[in-house]
Amino acid sequence: MKDSITHKHIAILDFGSQYTHLISRRLRDARVFSKIYPHDTPAKTLASERPIGVILSGGPKSVYEADAPSYDAKLFELGIPILGICYGQQLIARQFEGEVKHGKVREYGFAKFKIKIEKSKLFHDIADVLDVWMSHGDIVTKLPAGFTVTGATKNCPIAAMADTQRNIYGLQFHPEVHHTKDDDNILRNFAFKICKAEKDWQIGDIIGDILTEIKIHVRTKKVFMLVSGGVDSTVAFALLQKALGEKNVIGVHIDSGLMRKDESQKILSDLNNAGLTNINRVDAEDRFLKQLKNIRDPEEKRVIIGETYMDAAEAWLSENQGDILQSEKWLIGQGTIYPDTIESGGTLKADKIKTHHNRVQRILTMIERGKIIEPLKNLYKDEVREIGAKLGLPKKLLSRHPFPGPGLAVMIMCSQARLYIPKIALPKDTTILPIQSTGIQGDNRTYAYPLAVWKTWNFERMSRFATEFTNHHKKINRVVQVVWAKKNQEEKTHPNFSHTPGLFVTKDRLELLQKIHERVTRIVKDERLYDKIWEFPIILLPIGLTKNGQSVVLRPISSKEAMTVNAYSLPRATVQSIVYAIRQFDEIEAIFYDVTDKPPATIQWE
Repeated sequence: MKDSITHKHIAILDFGSQYTHLISRRLRDARVFSKIYPHDTPAKTLASERPIGVILSGGPKSVYEADAPSYDAKLFELGIPILGICYGQQLIARQFEGEVKHGKVREYGFAKFKIKIEKSKLFHDIADVLDVWMSHGDIVTKLPAGFTVTGATKNCPIAAMADTQRNIYGLQFHPEVHHTKDDDNILRNFAFKICKAEKDWQIGDIIGDILTEIKIHVRTKKVFMLVSGGVDSTVAFALLQKALGEKNVIGVHIDSGLMRKDESQKILSDLNNAGLTNINRVDAEDRFLKQLKNIRDPEEKRVIIGETYMDAAEAWLSENQGDILQSEKWLIGQGTIYPDTIESGGTLKADKIKTHHNRVQRILTMIERGKIIEPLKNLYKDEVREIGAKLGLPKKLLSRHPFPGPGLAVMIMCSQARLYIPKIALPKDTTILPIQSTGIQGDNRTYAYPLAVWKTWNFERMSRFATEFTNHHKKINRVVQVVWAKKNQEEKTHPNFSHTPGLFVTKDRLELLQKIHERVTRIVKDERLYDKIWEFPIILLPIGLTKNGQSVVLRPISSKEAMTVNAYSLPRATVQSIVYAIRQFDEIEAIFYDVTDKPPATIQWE
């Protein structure tokens, strides 16, 4: 990427938020150049690069913790506008002798924000009341001297503050997240009204920069790359071949057996038709199933899958190309995008949400050795799609729903040990499911339980309830609606779900989920909903109503960059069609609809 030499830029100090790069993305979308710096960047260094403004990101720590990220307080003496977001606002409050405490209610999700100061430049031309995206446990409880309250929510009296004399502003919510109404306008106001930025940067610059960087990085070497057929690996492979030539980039598609039904065959055909050749197929299903036998821990599964991909690739390379992974004449290409590095704890202070299959230790070691090239590592899914379109790749390849590298293995939840169902007061017609899933609250990973609701509420009410309940109960990070259960018609009360022991990633469970996925996808496409949904995971759970029962979770979502998502509201008729199709499988005893946003829930359950 180009430096800020020819562009006025806004500096972003990264305190470990899962959303730090979204801030940069929003500014890019507004055609304002931005650069992300470590949180402890000296003020002198910042001054030498002449930013026109500084944004302090959110982060997972409390400003009062001993290991809170350090920063150079002299940045407040640079005389340029500063905006603190979430943790950034709390840092500003503490810096200027305000007060920060744990809030009575943790807020993760939507909140109603009311503007208190009509003439605030930050809220220029923005509605007085708007929905904002909260993700915090601490709040500012006492204003620093010189600051005024510019906005509040029900649970956060100081949700926005400002010292207009010093041009320092704070927001407790996340304007960078698309779920915040008028999100772009708030950051644009900071850029244009306060920092006096100019629209002198555009996404078209990215492709030329990436191609140049590839050539500089690779020089006379060749590149080997695993190509899954997903949007990210496809675009990365296309960029590498465009920069280096087809003969200098070898692709390998590993058929892990963990894909959707007949997926590998379809992928290779589509890639070939798009002009992406020199890709070899490796059948490794038996290798993966053997390594995953009796493995129940989600993190261990991801690590094993990442390592097994490399084992399968090395075996093929050894037989066909020699030991090129150790050769100084070869590099390894990856389709890593920025959310992968964030959720793996790839930013300086970010909490690890999960290990991505392309962030296992072997890959990290190769990165340290300079053996890895990742053309998309600073980009987001929608940007990747746009670049793919500019490269001339067909829509068929670019509009595919995202699919995790570990495949269905992370949608097949295994029997868990040592479940301790939390004892909390529950609303009527709800029950805690005997299974734990991964979530994200604040900027930290959670491992907690889903709450199942038996009542048939409309989607909006269910979604609102999910946000409110998970905000108040940290041991619950998802809410699902029971849309069908195989119960005895004579039962007058809701049956209890039980955890089924002895279920792991096996050939039988893979084939079951592949068939269910195929039927659901067909229904969604037939009803012309496929392109409206960002992603549609279907999760197989080791819980049921009998000793051998299993269940299915429907998890359709809408998003733009996967850093935050909304549960997608399917038409009732579509849900009924899907339920009817899944009910035909005798193994399935219940069907749930996950209505939880991210945060507090991640997209996948593992």
